Amino acid sequence: MTGNSYAEHLATSVLDNLRYQHEWTELQILTHSPVDNSPLPRPMISGLPPRRLYLHPDDQIEMLKSHTNPEQPIPETPPEVEWVLPAHLAEKWTLRAFADVFDSMPPQTSTAPDRVKRILLATIHDDSTVVYYFMHDGIVKPRQN
Repeated sequence: MTGNSYAEHLATSVLDNLRYQHEWTELQILTHSPVDNSPLPRPMISGLPPRRLYLHPDDQIEMLKSHTNPEQPIPETPPEVEWVLPAHLAEKWTLRAFADVFDSMPPQTSTAPDRVKRILLATIHDDSTVVYYFMHDGIVKPRQN
């Protein structure tokens, strides 16, 4: 199996996991950047999770400040399109390889476009287990628990 078809197979496996196990919608495997149509370093997935996966700490603070009635639950924020990078557990990644992936991505489309880019790293094990990790292109303040 060639490297590119192997990466495409990983992307298909992750896409199926997101669709059938995690109920994501609007899923697509991308091989070219939507920014300039240049080839991506490897296939990536974009899609919409059923609920928001990550809320930036600054947004958490603003939401708590604006929520004045403690008797009512805090409203959920709408989900955002997420970028997913499929990778096998045995792959050896370098900072340069991750930087190439971030450089090929479009700018953030969230409410704060000056924020660092973020991907969901989908790590696949030989037994088909998929584990997801957030990765940011830069330093991000820790979440408030």
